[in-house]
Amino acid sequence: MEKSVNEEQVKRDHLSTWQEKGFDPFPSQVERDCDIASTKEKVDQEAKIAGRIMSFRRHGKSTFADLQDESGKIQLYFKADNLNENYEQLDLLDTGDFISVAGEIFVTKMGETTLMVRSFALISKSLEPLPASWFGLKDVETRFRRRFLDLLVNEKAKETLKIRAKVISFFRKYMESEGFLELETPILQPIPGGASAKPFVTHYNILEHDFFLRIAPELYLKRLVVGGFEKVYEIGRAFRNEGLSHMHNPEFTIFEFYWAYKDYQFLMDFSEKMICQAIEDIKGSREIEYQGKTIKFEPPFPRITLRDLILQDCQIDIDQHKDFDSLKQAIGDQGIDLRMEDIFNWAKLVDELYKKVSRPKIWDPIFVIDYPSELIPLAKKKADDQSKVAVFQLVCGGGVEVIKAYNELNDPIDQKNRLMEQAKMREDGWEEGQWFDGNFVDALEVGMPPTAGWGMGIDRFLMLLTDNYSIKEVIPFPTLRPLENEEGISENIV
Repeated sequence: MEKSVNEEQVKRDHLSTWQEKGFDPFPSQVERDCDIASTKEKVDQEAKIAGRIMSFRRHGKSTFADLQDESGKIQLYFKADNLNENYEQLDLLDTGDFISVAGEIFVTKMGETTLMVRSFALISKSLEPLPASWFGLKDVETRFRRRFLDLLVNEKAKETLKIRAKVISFFRKYMESEGFLELETPILQPIPGGASAKPFVTHYNILEHDFFLRIAPELYLKRLVVGGFEKVYEIGRAFRNEGLSHMHNPEFTIFEFYWAYKDYQFLMDFSEKMICQAIEDIKGSREIEYQGKTIKFEPPFPRITLRDLILQDCQIDIDQHKDFDSLKQAIGDQGIDLRMEDIFNWAKLVDELYKKVSRPKIWDPIFVIDYPSELIPLAKKKADDQSKVAVFQLVCGGGVEVIKAYNELNDPIDQKNRLMEQAKMREDGWEEGQWFDGNFVDALEVGMPPTAGWGMGIDRFLMLLTDNYSIKEVIPFPTLRPLENEEGISENIV
Protein backbone atom coordinates (compact mmCIF):
# COMPACT_ATOMS: atom_id res chain seq x y z
CA MET A 1 0.00 0.00 0.00
CA GLU A 2 1.38 3.42 -0.94
CA LYS A 3 1.34 5.82 1.98
CA SER A 4 -0.04 9.33 1.63
CA VAL A 5 2.85 11.48 2.89
CA ASN A 6 0.54 14.42 3.54
CA GLU A 7 -1.97 12.35 5.51
CA GLU A 8 0.75 10.72 7.56
CA GLN A 9 2.28 14.10 8.38
CA VAL A 10 -1.14 15.46 9.39
CA LYS A 11 -1.54 12.55 11.81
CA ARG A 12 1.88 13.21 13.35
CA ASP A 13 1.09 16.93 13.64
CA HIS A 14 -2.14 16.05 15.44
CA LEU A 15 -0.17 13.81 17.81
CA SER A 16 2.14 16.70 18.67
CA THR A 17 -0.83 19.02 19.27
CA TRP A 18 -2.46 16.55 21.68
CA GLN A 19 0.82 16.32 23.59
CA GLU A 20 1.26 20.10 23.64
CA LYS A 21 -2.24 20.43 25.12
CA GLY A 22 -1.23 18.10 27.95
CA PHE A 23 -3.18 15.02 26.83
CA ASP A 24 -1.69 11.52 26.89
CA PRO A 25 -2.42 10.06 23.41
CA PHE A 26 -1.76 6.51 24.68
CA PRO A 27 -3.43 6.14 28.12
CA SER A 28 -3.66 2.76 29.86
CA GLN A 29 -7.13 3.07 31.38
CA VAL A 30 -10.30 3.14 29.28
CA GLU A 31 -13.91 3.72 30.32
CA ARG A 32 -16.05 1.05 28.61
CA ASP A 33 -19.12 -0.78 29.88
CA CYS A 34 -20.12 -2.81 26.79
CA ASP A 35 -18.97 -3.79 23.32
CA ILE A 36 -20.53 -2.33 20.18
CA ALA A 37 -22.66 -5.39 19.40
CA SER A 38 -24.38 -5.01 22.78
CA THR A 39 -25.55 -1.47 22.03
CA LYS A 40 -28.48 -2.82 20.01
CA GLU A 41 -29.95 -3.95 23.34
CA LYS A 42 -29.39 -0.54 24.98
CA VAL A 43 -31.58 1.77 22.88
CA ASP A 44 -32.61 4.85 24.91
CA GLN A 45 -29.94 3.98 27.47
CA GLU A 46 -26.51 5.38 28.28
CA ALA A 47 -23.46 3.45 27.08
CA LYS A 48 -19.68 3.75 27.21
CA ILE A 49 -17.93 2.11 24.27
CA ALA A 50 -14.50 2.18 22.63
CA GLY A 51 -13.05 1.30 19.26
CA ARG A 52 -11.31 2.47 16.10
CA ILE A 53 -12.62 5.34 13.96
CA MET A 54 -13.17 3.91 10.47
CA SER A 55 -14.64 7.02 8.82
CA PHE A 56 -15.59 10.67 9.45
CA ARG A 57 -18.38 12.73 7.88
CA ARG A 58 -18.24 16.38 8.97
CA HIS A 59 -21.19 18.73 8.41
CA GLY A 60 -20.49 22.03 10.16
CA LYS A 61 -21.68 21.74 13.75
CA SER A 62 -22.56 18.07 13.33
CA THR A 63 -20.12 15.23 12.70
CA PHE A 64 -20.82 11.56 12.05
CA ALA A 65 -18.28 8.77 12.42
CA ASP A 66 -18.19 4.99 12.22
CA LEU A 67 -16.63 3.31 15.25
CA GLN A 68 -15.55 -0.34 15.09
CA ASP A 69 -14.49 -2.93 17.63
CA GLU A 70 -14.16 -6.69 17.22
CA SER A 71 -17.88 -7.21 17.79
CA GLY A 72 -19.15 -4.80 15.15
CA LYS A 73 -19.61 -1.21 14.02
CA ILE A 74 -21.80 1.70 15.17
CA GLN A 75 -22.49 5.23 13.97
CA LEU A 76 -21.45 8.09 16.26
CA TYR A 77 -23.19 11.47 16.24
CA PHE A 78 -21.11 14.39 17.54
CA LYS A 79 -23.15 17.59 18.04
CA ALA A 80 -21.49 20.92 18.83
CA ASP A 81 -24.28 21.94 21.24
CA ASN A 82 -23.63 18.81 23.34
CA LEU A 83 -19.84 19.05 23.39
CA ASN A 84 -19.29 22.83 23.58
CA GLU A 85 -15.55 23.71 23.29
CA ASN A 86 -14.62 20.00 23.16
CA TYR A 87 -16.23 19.82 19.72
CA GLU A 88 -13.16 21.57 18.27
CA GLN A 89 -11.00 18.64 19.40
CA LEU A 90 -12.63 16.54 16.69
CA ASP A 91 -10.29 18.33 14.28
CA LEU A 92 -7.42 16.49 15.97
CA LEU A 93 -8.96 13.05 15.41
CA ASP A 94 -8.25 10.98 12.29
CA THR A 95 -9.49 7.74 10.80
CA GLY A 96 -7.61 4.91 12.45
CA ASP A 97 -7.57 6.54 15.89
CA PHE A 98 -8.95 4.67 18.89
CA ILE A 99 -11.38 6.63 21.05
CA SER A 100 -13.72 6.01 23.94
CA VAL A 101 -17.15 7.65 23.85
CA ALA A 102 -20.08 7.98 26.23
CA GLY A 103 -23.63 8.92 25.38
CA GLU A 104 -27.15 7.78 24.64
CA ILE A 105 -28.07 5.04 22.16
CA PHE A 106 -30.88 5.81 19.72
CA VAL A 107 -32.13 4.60 16.33
CA THR A 108 -32.27 7.00 13.36
CA LYS A 109 -35.22 7.35 11.00
CA MET A 110 -33.24 5.15 8.59
CA GLY A 111 -33.12 2.42 11.24
CA GLU A 112 -29.42 2.79 12.07
CA THR A 113 -28.28 2.30 15.66
CA THR A 114 -26.39 5.45 16.68
CA LEU A 115 -24.70 6.84 19.78
CA MET A 116 -25.31 10.52 20.60
CA VAL A 117 -21.88 11.47 21.97
CA ARG A 118 -21.81 13.39 25.27
CA SER A 119 -18.07 12.96 25.84
CA PHE A 120 -15.11 11.37 24.08
CA ALA A 121 -11.41 10.75 24.66
CA LEU A 122 -8.47 9.76 22.49
CA ILE A 123 -7.06 6.45 23.76
CA SER A 124 -4.56 5.54 21.00
CA LYS A 125 -3.29 7.71 18.16
CA SER A 126 -2.89 6.15 14.71
CA LEU A 127 0.07 7.46 12.70
CA GLU A 128 -0.40 5.63 9.41
CA PRO A 129 -3.30 6.01 6.94
CA LEU A 130 -5.73 3.11 6.62
CA PRO A 131 -6.61 1.63 3.24
CA ALA A 132 -10.13 2.56 2.22
CA SER A 133 -12.45 -0.24 3.38
CA TRP A 134 -14.32 -0.36 0.07
CA PHE A 135 -11.05 -0.58 -1.85
CA GLY A 136 -8.73 -2.44 0.50
CA LEU A 137 -5.28 -3.63 -0.48
CA LYS A 138 -4.97 -4.37 -4.19
CA ASP A 139 -1.73 -6.32 -4.22
CA VAL A 140 -2.06 -9.87 -2.86
CA GLU A 141 1.46 -9.98 -1.44
CA THR A 142 0.93 -6.62 0.28
CA ARG A 143 -2.18 -8.07 1.92
CA PHE A 144 -0.12 -10.81 3.54
CA ARG A 145 2.94 -8.68 4.26
CA ARG A 146 0.76 -6.06 6.01
CA ARG A 147 -1.75 -8.52 7.36
CA PHE A 148 -2.83 -6.19 10.18
CA LEU A 149 -4.20 -3.75 7.59
CA ASP A 150 -5.82 -6.52 5.57
CA LEU A 151 -7.72 -7.74 8.62
CA LEU A 152 -8.93 -4.23 9.39
CA VAL A 153 -10.71 -3.76 6.07
CA ASN A 154 -11.23 -7.31 4.75
CA GLU A 155 -14.17 -9.00 6.46
CA LYS A 156 -13.62 -12.29 4.59
CA ALA A 157 -10.04 -12.49 5.89
CA LYS A 158 -11.21 -11.84 9.43
CA GLU A 159 -14.04 -14.38 9.17
CA THR A 160 -11.60 -16.99 7.85
CA LEU A 161 -9.45 -16.67 10.96
CA LYS A 162 -12.52 -16.88 13.20
CA ILE A 163 -13.47 -20.14 11.47
CA ARG A 164 -9.90 -21.33 12.01
CA ALA A 165 -10.29 -20.82 15.76
CA LYS A 166 -13.67 -22.60 15.74
CA VAL A 167 -12.26 -25.61 13.85
CA ILE A 168 -9.36 -26.11 16.26
CA SER A 169 -11.69 -25.69 19.23
CA PHE A 170 -14.14 -28.21 17.73
CA PHE A 171 -11.46 -30.87 17.27
CA ARG A 172 -10.12 -30.45 20.80
CA LYS A 173 -13.60 -30.77 22.30
CA TYR A 174 -14.40 -33.75 20.07
CA MET A 175 -11.23 -35.60 21.02
CA GLU A 176 -11.82 -34.91 24.70
CA SER A 177 -15.36 -36.30 24.36
CA GLU A 178 -13.84 -39.47 22.89
CA GLY A 179 -11.54 -39.88 25.88
CA PHE A 180 -8.32 -38.64 24.27
CA LEU A 181 -5.53 -36.88 26.12
CA GLU A 182 -3.62 -34.03 24.46
CA LEU A 183 0.11 -34.05 25.22
CA GLU A 184 2.84 -31.86 23.75
CA THR A 185 5.83 -33.40 22.01
CA PRO A 186 9.20 -31.74 21.25
CA ILE A 187 9.42 -29.17 18.48
CA LEU A 188 13.22 -29.18 18.71
CA GLN A 189 14.30 -32.74 17.93
CA PRO A 190 17.77 -34.32 17.69
CA ILE A 191 16.55 -36.56 14.85
CA PRO A 192 13.66 -35.53 12.56
CA GLY A 193 11.07 -38.16 11.76
CA GLY A 194 7.45 -39.02 11.17
CA ALA A 195 7.23 -37.92 7.53
CA SER A 196 9.18 -37.82 4.28
CA ALA A 197 10.27 -34.18 4.23
CA LYS A 198 13.35 -31.98 4.44
CA PRO A 199 13.72 -30.42 7.92
CA PHE A 200 14.88 -27.01 9.11
CA VAL A 201 18.18 -27.17 11.00
CA THR A 202 19.18 -25.08 14.02
CA HIS A 203 22.11 -25.24 16.43
CA TYR A 204 21.80 -25.74 20.16
CA ASN A 205 24.77 -23.78 21.53
CA ILE A 206 24.90 -25.25 25.05
CA LEU A 207 24.77 -28.82 23.75
CA GLU A 208 27.02 -28.01 20.78
CA HIS A 209 24.72 -30.05 18.58
CA ASP A 210 22.44 -29.48 15.61
CA PHE A 211 18.72 -29.90 16.25
CA PHE A 212 15.80 -29.97 13.83
CA LEU A 213 12.39 -28.33 13.86
CA ARG A 214 9.93 -31.19 13.86
CA ILE A 215 8.38 -32.26 10.58
CA ALA A 216 5.73 -34.27 12.45
CA PRO A 217 4.95 -35.31 16.06
CA GLU A 218 4.40 -38.95 15.10
CA LEU A 219 7.39 -40.75 16.59
CA TYR A 220 7.03 -39.06 19.98
CA LEU A 221 3.29 -39.66 20.15
CA LYS A 222 3.95 -43.34 19.47
CA ARG A 223 6.53 -43.35 22.27
CA LEU A 224 3.66 -42.18 24.50
CA VAL A 225 1.57 -45.15 23.31
CA VAL A 226 4.47 -47.42 24.28
CA GLY A 227 4.43 -45.65 27.66
CA GLY A 228 0.82 -46.62 28.27
CA PHE A 229 -1.28 -43.78 26.79
CA GLU A 230 -3.84 -45.59 24.64
CA LYS A 231 -5.63 -42.52 23.18
CA VAL A 232 -3.33 -39.55 22.67
CA TYR A 233 -3.30 -36.58 20.30
CA GLU A 234 -1.63 -33.26 19.59
CA ILE A 235 -2.56 -30.14 17.61
CA GLY A 236 0.54 -28.06 17.00
CA ARG A 237 3.06 -26.57 14.62
CA ALA A 238 5.24 -28.53 12.22
CA PHE A 239 7.94 -27.28 9.85
CA ARG A 240 9.11 -28.56 6.47
CA ASN A 241 11.94 -26.95 4.55
CA GLU A 242 10.27 -27.23 1.18
CA GLY A 243 8.82 -25.03 -1.54
CA LEU A 244 6.09 -22.42 -1.20
CA SER A 245 2.90 -22.98 -3.18
CA HIS A 246 -0.83 -22.45 -2.90
CA MET A 247 -0.94 -25.79 -1.02
CA HIS A 248 2.28 -25.54 1.01
CA ASN A 249 3.53 -23.25 3.77
CA PRO A 250 6.80 -24.23 5.50
CA GLU A 251 5.22 -23.67 8.92
CA PHE A 252 1.81 -25.27 9.33
CA THR A 253 -0.60 -26.74 11.88
CA ILE A 254 -0.85 -30.49 12.17
CA PHE A 255 -3.41 -32.61 14.05
CA GLU A 256 -2.36 -36.18 14.87
CA PHE A 257 -3.81 -38.86 17.11
CA TYR A 258 -2.96 -42.46 17.97
CA TRP A 259 -5.51 -45.00 19.14
CA ALA A 260 -4.39 -48.32 20.59
CA TYR A 261 -6.29 -51.50 19.68
CA LYS A 262 -7.89 -49.92 16.58
CA ASP A 263 -7.11 -50.26 12.87
CA TYR A 264 -7.32 -48.08 9.77
CA GLN A 265 -10.69 -49.50 8.76
CA PHE A 266 -12.13 -48.28 12.07
CA LEU A 267 -10.51 -44.88 11.56
CA MET A 268 -12.22 -44.45 8.20
CA ASP A 269 -15.59 -44.73 9.94
CA PHE A 270 -14.39 -42.45 12.75
CA SER A 271 -13.09 -39.87 10.24
CA GLU A 272 -16.40 -39.75 8.37
CA LYS A 273 -18.30 -39.10 11.57
CA MET A 274 -15.94 -36.46 12.96
CA ILE A 275 -15.34 -34.56 9.70
CA CYS A 276 -19.03 -34.47 8.77
CA GLN A 277 -19.95 -33.22 12.23
CA ALA A 278 -17.24 -30.53 12.09
CA ILE A 279 -18.47 -29.27 8.72
CA GLU A 280 -22.11 -29.33 9.76
CA ASP A 281 -21.45 -27.58 13.08
CA ILE A 282 -19.36 -24.82 11.51
CA LYS A 283 -21.02 -24.39 8.10
CA GLY A 284 -24.56 -25.51 8.91
CA SER A 285 -24.56 -28.08 6.10
CA ARG A 286 -22.59 -31.08 4.85
CA GLU A 287 -22.29 -29.42 1.46
CA ILE A 288 -19.67 -26.73 0.97
CA GLU A 289 -18.82 -24.51 -1.97
CA TYR A 290 -15.19 -24.67 -3.07
CA GLN A 291 -13.80 -22.88 -6.11
CA GLY A 292 -17.20 -22.64 -7.78
CA LYS A 293 -18.27 -26.24 -7.22
CA THR A 294 -20.07 -28.14 -4.47
CA ILE A 295 -18.34 -30.78 -2.34
CA LYS A 296 -20.80 -33.19 -0.72
CA PHE A 297 -19.63 -34.77 2.54
CA GLU A 298 -22.18 -37.57 2.68
CA PRO A 299 -20.98 -40.82 4.28
CA PRO A 300 -20.08 -43.46 3.56
CA PHE A 301 -17.24 -42.10 1.44
CA PRO A 302 -16.10 -44.41 -1.39
CA ARG A 303 -13.01 -46.51 -0.60
CA ILE A 304 -10.84 -47.05 -3.68
CA THR A 305 -7.40 -48.63 -3.87
CA LEU A 306 -4.57 -46.60 -5.33
CA ARG A 307 -4.16 -49.31 -7.97
CA ASP A 308 -7.83 -49.16 -9.08
CA LEU A 309 -7.80 -45.37 -9.18
CA ILE A 310 -4.77 -45.23 -11.46
CA LEU A 311 -6.13 -48.03 -13.63
CA GLN A 312 -9.44 -46.24 -14.25
CA ASP A 313 -7.72 -42.92 -15.03
CA CYS A 314 -4.91 -43.99 -17.36
CA GLN A 315 -5.36 -47.72 -18.06
CA ILE A 316 -2.07 -48.62 -16.36
CA ASP A 317 -2.23 -51.53 -13.91
CA ILE A 318 0.60 -50.95 -11.44
CA ASP A 319 0.27 -54.56 -10.25
CA GLN A 320 1.28 -55.65 -13.77
CA HIS A 321 4.32 -53.34 -13.77
CA LYS A 322 6.11 -54.16 -10.54
CA ASP A 323 9.53 -52.77 -11.40
CA PHE A 324 10.70 -49.24 -12.18
CA ASP A 325 11.64 -49.76 -15.83
CA SER A 326 8.43 -51.58 -16.74
CA LEU A 327 6.23 -48.91 -15.16
CA LYS A 328 8.27 -46.12 -16.71
CA GLN A 329 7.80 -47.73 -20.12
CA ALA A 330 4.02 -48.06 -19.59
CA ILE A 331 3.80 -44.40 -18.61
CA GLY A 332 5.71 -43.40 -21.73
CA ASP A 333 3.50 -45.60 -23.92
CA GLN A 334 0.45 -43.72 -22.60
CA GLY A 335 2.06 -40.38 -23.45
CA ILE A 336 2.02 -39.22 -19.83
CA ASP A 337 4.61 -36.53 -19.10
CA LEU A 338 6.29 -36.92 -15.70
CA ARG A 339 9.37 -35.17 -14.34
CA MET A 340 11.71 -38.08 -13.69
CA GLU A 341 14.75 -36.39 -12.12
CA ASP A 342 13.51 -36.67 -8.51
CA ILE A 343 11.99 -40.15 -8.82
CA PHE A 344 14.27 -42.71 -7.20
CA ASN A 345 12.26 -45.93 -7.13
CA TRP A 346 9.13 -47.74 -8.29
CA ALA A 347 6.99 -46.63 -5.34
CA LYS A 348 7.85 -42.97 -5.87
CA LEU A 349 7.01 -43.38 -9.56
CA VAL A 350 3.59 -44.82 -8.62
CA ASP A 351 2.98 -41.85 -6.33
CA GLU A 352 3.89 -39.29 -8.98
CA LEU A 353 1.71 -41.08 -11.54
CA TYR A 354 -1.26 -40.94 -9.13
CA LYS A 355 -0.66 -37.23 -8.48
CA LYS A 356 -0.56 -36.59 -12.23
CA VAL A 357 -3.51 -38.60 -13.55
CA SER A 358 -5.85 -39.25 -10.61
CA ARG A 359 -5.58 -36.87 -7.69
CA PRO A 360 -6.67 -33.69 -9.52
CA LYS A 361 -9.90 -35.44 -10.63
CA ILE A 362 -11.10 -36.26 -7.11
CA TRP A 363 -13.88 -33.88 -6.07
CA ASP A 364 -16.30 -35.40 -3.58
CA PRO A 365 -14.42 -37.06 -0.70
CA ILE A 366 -13.01 -40.55 -1.18
CA PHE A 367 -10.66 -42.73 0.81
CA VAL A 368 -7.68 -43.72 -1.33
CA ILE A 369 -6.34 -46.91 0.26
CA ASP A 370 -3.48 -49.42 0.11
CA TYR A 371 -0.26 -47.67 -0.92
CA PRO A 372 3.09 -49.26 -1.87
CA SER A 373 4.97 -50.16 1.32
CA GLU A 374 8.09 -48.17 0.34
CA LEU A 375 6.12 -44.91 0.39
CA ILE A 376 5.18 -45.05 4.07
CA PRO A 377 7.90 -46.81 6.09
CA LEU A 378 6.09 -46.28 9.41
CA ALA A 379 2.93 -48.13 8.33
CA LYS A 380 2.16 -51.82 8.80
CA LYS A 381 2.04 -54.03 5.72
CA LYS A 382 -1.27 -55.61 4.73
CA ALA A 383 -1.62 -59.19 5.89
CA ASP A 384 -2.86 -60.34 2.47
CA ASP A 385 -0.38 -58.34 0.36
CA GLN A 386 3.03 -57.54 1.82
CA SER A 387 3.83 -55.15 -1.05
CA LYS A 388 1.21 -52.69 0.24
CA VAL A 389 0.57 -50.94 3.54
CA ALA A 390 -2.73 -50.53 5.40
CA VAL A 391 -3.13 -46.82 4.66
CA PHE A 392 -5.84 -44.41 3.63
CA GLN A 393 -5.88 -40.80 2.54
CA LEU A 394 -9.04 -38.68 2.51
CA VAL A 395 -8.92 -36.63 -0.69
CA CYS A 396 -11.43 -34.16 -2.15
CA GLY A 397 -11.78 -30.72 -3.76
CA GLY A 398 -9.66 -31.39 -6.83
CA GLY A 399 -6.88 -33.23 -5.03
CA VAL A 400 -6.69 -31.68 -1.57
CA GLU A 401 -5.25 -34.33 0.75
CA VAL A 402 -7.00 -33.74 4.06
CA ILE A 403 -6.18 -36.83 6.15
CA LYS A 404 -3.63 -39.63 6.13
CA ALA A 405 -4.00 -42.60 8.49
CA TYR A 406 -2.67 -46.13 8.82
CA ASN A 407 -2.05 -49.17 10.92
CA GLU A 408 1.13 -48.33 12.79
CA LEU A 409 4.11 -50.60 12.30
CA ASN A 410 4.86 -52.08 15.73
CA ASP A 411 7.27 -54.85 14.68
CA PRO A 412 10.64 -53.39 15.79
CA ILE A 413 12.66 -55.64 13.47
CA ASP A 414 10.64 -54.71 10.37
CA GLN A 415 10.67 -51.04 11.43
CA LYS A 416 14.45 -51.04 11.87
CA ASN A 417 14.99 -52.59 8.44
CA ARG A 418 12.65 -50.15 6.69
CA LEU A 419 14.18 -47.10 8.37
CA MET A 420 17.62 -48.35 7.36
CA GLU A 421 16.38 -48.61 3.76
CA GLN A 422 15.19 -45.01 4.00
CA ALA A 423 18.56 -43.93 5.40
CA LYS A 424 20.26 -45.64 2.45
CA MET A 425 18.03 -43.70 0.03
CA ARG A 426 19.05 -40.49 1.82
CA GLU A 427 22.69 -41.41 1.27
CA ASP A 428 21.89 -41.95 -2.40
CA GLY A 429 20.55 -38.40 -2.72
CA TRP A 430 16.88 -38.47 -1.71
CA GLU A 431 16.70 -35.56 0.76
CA GLU A 432 13.16 -36.44 1.85
CA GLY A 433 14.06 -39.96 2.92
CA GLN A 434 13.36 -40.62 6.61
CA TRP A 435 16.18 -40.62 9.15
CA PHE A 436 17.09 -43.64 11.24
CA ASP A 437 15.97 -43.09 14.85
CA GLY A 438 17.48 -45.76 17.08
CA ASN A 439 15.72 -44.48 20.20
CA PHE A 440 12.35 -44.92 18.50
CA VAL A 441 13.26 -48.48 17.51
CA ASP A 442 14.27 -49.10 21.14
CA ALA A 443 10.81 -47.92 22.21
CA LEU A 444 9.15 -50.39 19.82
CA GLU A 445 11.30 -53.17 21.25
CA VAL A 446 9.70 -52.52 24.63
CA GLY A 447 6.41 -53.26 22.87
CA MET A 448 3.63 -51.18 21.33
CA PRO A 449 0.07 -52.55 21.08
CA PRO A 450 -1.69 -52.70 17.70
CA THR A 451 -2.36 -49.02 17.03
CA ALA A 452 -3.94 -46.87 14.34
CA GLY A 453 -2.52 -43.40 13.70
CA TRP A 454 -4.17 -40.43 12.01
CA GLY A 455 -2.98 -37.05 10.75
CA MET A 456 -4.62 -33.94 9.29
CA GLY A 457 -3.23 -30.71 7.91
CA ILE A 458 -5.54 -28.20 9.63
CA ASP A 459 -4.69 -25.50 7.10
CA ARG A 460 -5.78 -27.57 4.09
CA PHE A 461 -9.03 -28.50 5.78
CA LEU A 462 -9.62 -24.79 6.38
CA MET A 463 -8.99 -24.02 2.71
CA LEU A 464 -11.99 -26.20 1.90
CA LEU A 465 -14.23 -24.83 4.64
CA THR A 466 -13.53 -21.19 3.77
CA ASP A 467 -13.36 -21.58 -0.04
CA ASN A 468 -9.78 -20.35 -0.32
CA TYR A 469 -7.50 -21.54 -3.12
CA SER A 470 -4.32 -20.41 -1.34
CA ILE A 471 -3.14 -21.78 1.99
CA LYS A 472 -1.84 -18.29 2.84
CA GLU A 473 -5.43 -17.09 3.26
CA VAL A 474 -6.10 -19.42 6.21
CA ILE A 475 -2.86 -18.72 8.11
CA PRO A 476 -2.73 -15.52 10.19
CA PHE A 477 0.84 -14.71 9.12
CA PRO A 478 2.03 -16.90 6.22
CA THR A 479 5.69 -17.19 5.28
CA LEU A 480 6.89 -14.67 2.69
CA ARG A 481 10.22 -13.89 1.09
CA PRO A 482 12.09 -11.21 3.13
CA LEU A 483 12.36 -7.73 1.65
CA GLU A 484 15.19 -5.22 1.86
CA ASN A 485 14.22 -1.71 2.94
CA GLU A 486 16.05 1.44 1.93
CA GLU A 487 18.67 0.96 4.67
CA GLY A 488 19.38 -2.59 3.49
CA ILE A 489 17.93 -4.14 6.64
CA SER A 490 15.64 -7.10 6.12
CA GLU A 491 12.06 -6.50 7.18
CA ASN A 492 10.12 -9.09 9.12
CA ILE A 493 9.30 -11.91 6.70
CA VAL A 494 5.60 -11.58 7.45
